[in-house]
Amino acid sequence: MSDHYGDVKVQLGQMKSLGEDAEKEEVDPEEEMPVSSPSASPDSAGCCITTAPGTDALSTNICKQKGKRSRKNPCGKPLQGFPAHAVKNINSPICEQTLLIKGTGKILQGKSAESNGNYVAVHESSNTQETRCEDEFKLPRKRRPVTVDTSKAKTSLEALKLSIKELQWKEFHTGRRAACDIYWHGVSFHDNENIVSGQVNKFPGMVEMLRKINLSRAVRTMQELFPEEYDFYPRSWILPEEYQQFSTEIRMVKESDATESPTFIVKPDGGSQGDGIYLIRDPGDLKLVVGAQAKQAVVQEYIHKPLLIDKLKFDIRLYVLIKSVQPLEIYIAKEGLTRFCTEPYQEPSQKNLSRVFMHLTNYSLNVQSGNYVHSDSQNTGSKRTLSSVLYRLAAKGVDIKRVWSDIIALVIKSVIAVLPDLKVHYQADIPPAKPGPTCFQILGFDILLMKNLKPVLLEVNSNPSMRIEHEQEVAPGVFEYVPSPVDEQVKVGVIRDTLRLMDPFNKKLTATPHPAGGGSDPVEVYPKYTKQFSHLRLVERIAALFIRFLGVKGNMRLGPTAFRTFIRTCKLSNSNLTMASVDILYIDITRRWSFALADSREAGMGLQAFVEAFFNLAGRRFKSLALREQVVSLLDLCESHLGPQSGAEDRRSLSCSRALPRGGRTPALYLPRPRPISPAAHRRATSQDCRPHQRPKPRTLRANVEN
Repeated sequence: MSDHYGDVKVQLGQMKSLGEDAEKEEVDPEEEMPVSSPSASPDSAGCCITTAPGTDALSTNICKQKGKRSRKNPCGKPLQGFPAHAVKNINSPICEQTLLIKGTGKILQGKSAESNGNYVAVHESSNTQETRCEDEFKLPRKRRPVTVDTSKAKTSLEALKLSIKELQWKEFHTGRRAACDIYWHGVSFHDNENIVSGQVNKFPGMVEMLRKINLSRAVRTMQELFPEEYDFYPRSWILPEEYQQFSTEIRMVKESDATESPTFIVKPDGGSQGDGIYLIRDPGDLKLVVGAQAKQAVVQEYIHKPLLIDKLKFDIRLYVLIKSVQPLEIYIAKEGLTRFCTEPYQEPSQKNLSRVFMHLTNYSLNVQSGNYVHSDSQNTGSKRTLSSVLYRLAAKGVDIKRVWSDIIALVIKSVIAVLPDLKVHYQADIPPAKPGPTCFQILGFDILLMKNLKPVLLEVNSNPSMRIEHEQEVAPGVFEYVPSPVDEQVKVGVIRDTLRLMDPFNKKLTATPHPAGGGSDPVEVYPKYTKQFSHLRLVERIAALFIRFLGVKGNMRLGPTAFRTFIRTCKLSNSNLTMASVDILYIDITRRWSFALADSREAGMGLQAFVEAFFNLAGRRFKSLALREQVVSLLDLCESHLGPQSGAEDRRSLSCSRALPRGGRTPALYLPRPRPISPAAHRRATSQDCRPHQRPKPRTLRANVEN
């Protein structure tokens, strides 16, 4: 992984293009890829890589080199993203290493066996403590530059241009007739509907899933199954459908304790940049109707004891890369931003509820304050780097290792919560057997640290701002955009290292631990911590059943016939659950969710409604167990009756209306006992089943503004 992410690769040298641009050609010229050489220092007979002081994972890394001296390295530049004192002669591509894990007495031996572009992967070895390292000369291999379509990049264009220039890749700012390797969209996957190959920096459905109501529903489902694991998200109510429940609970709290007066924060479902957010203490203060239309929003418990720096409330903007959903791969940028309020914090009271510069950390709000400080320094001003804040907390004795570990867990659990819906959207927009791109996406996690250092998830942005300039008044009434050094340092690094990870020519990049966020402990995320978090992925298994029975390519709703087929195939009907009861359950849940999703024009049962139905069925069949055990037992039962899926169906539903895998036997799940049919009718049915798939037009979304 690159130097900005938790799974970081050790950088060997800058990639240098030796070919020339051919602007008039559709096919780019091939370029030479120089192979990194050992250090240019004449005194170095070996190489050594150490981590920053205070880290526990890698305390010693000794590389010995025997044989001839190394050739001179033409790219002997210091490793970006690491303190200068933490790096010593990192440019030997093939040398033996001994890694001492501090505090354990264990030694991992290995050697740098793979070098790809600017990075070298460190592989563990259990048998040898000291391995010979000899100079090897490799002939330079030729490759063309990676091509990036930036025609839809919008506000991230400037940071993207700088990143592409640093990587010496090739940009197409007006698009290209031939296919590009990477397409960079500014808002959503549907910014360009004509992509059939390459990689797109947006997932279909991510905008919808990270809206405040859908995120709250997804996390609430996980809280039902794992209440102790998902306590990092404030208690939430969805308006207007849960207004009565919210009002009743607040009234009961006040009746039980007259001195108790909790504060709540109201966030519009489609709001961004702090627009429409306000604080309340009484349900009567809710603004439920705008014009003649009910306003959808989420109301949450307000965190009234945040951690303060310089008496100011602040939050963390953390950049998270979802590299893949199948298999799940998550990377966390080691550098982020911290956004500060512009008025000293006071606990909420009836008098100060409207003082947004005190309570809300949104940049777009606080920049309007006269107290906002634009600073060129990363550790002063109203916007600072995450590493500078972590260094400051560490200097005060805060256990940064524990804080960072909690943040990593929060990120992984949050992604697991939204992943089932994301997979349903993915199979609908890019069905199997249809050409389509692969996807990745940078998300912006907004995290608040409480006074006790517990991280709290505020929201997740599908379209985090990548602007590297800010508006400034240069004369009375005259404004212009000027560079923001802090934004440029962080955001260009995030985009550049994301592109490195998605480089289609570097398939073998692996990651090594690194000190994260200004001297915090080494960070690795999914799939590094698969064992610790795999038990949380129960709803994904339910989603796999849902996708399996959708039947129609591109569909996201389960019809009544498909739901009955699910019940019969999994053999869930019995004397206590007749098919009439199944129909009533389907109608009841589908009708309730149709009112909850008032803006949806599709009929049928969506995934969230199916999850509710599945919980209901599990409770009926395994009454004596707790909810989690009920769900696990029903999943095991269904999967045992269904059998394993084919490789194509494992990621998405089968193509050609559940066409059978080649060479496989007809499973009883998909096809009933065949009836006699005439040859003409058989030809007509076959031609209709396997006609080319037409992608349904995406639903119209409200304008999505970057956060």
